[in-house]
Amino acid sequence: MEAYQAVKVFTATRAKEREGLGEMISQWLFQQRGEIEVVDTKVLQSSDQQFHCLTIILFYRHIEN
Repeated sequence: MEAYQAVKVFTATRAKEREGLGEMISQWLFQQRGEIEVVDTKVLQSSDQQFHCLTIILFYRHIEN
């Protein structure tokens, strides 16, 4: 993994939220206006008998202008 300065965690447990997680991440990245560089990602899934949790972790660094 390349050096990173910060981490952003996105998580969802309900089916509808899990389906929209990609859009939520895209919106967040758009709001950063190219001021960050994502250097790594991790996708995790956990579940029990009732709930399924999807977690996407972005490791990023700020781009210096």
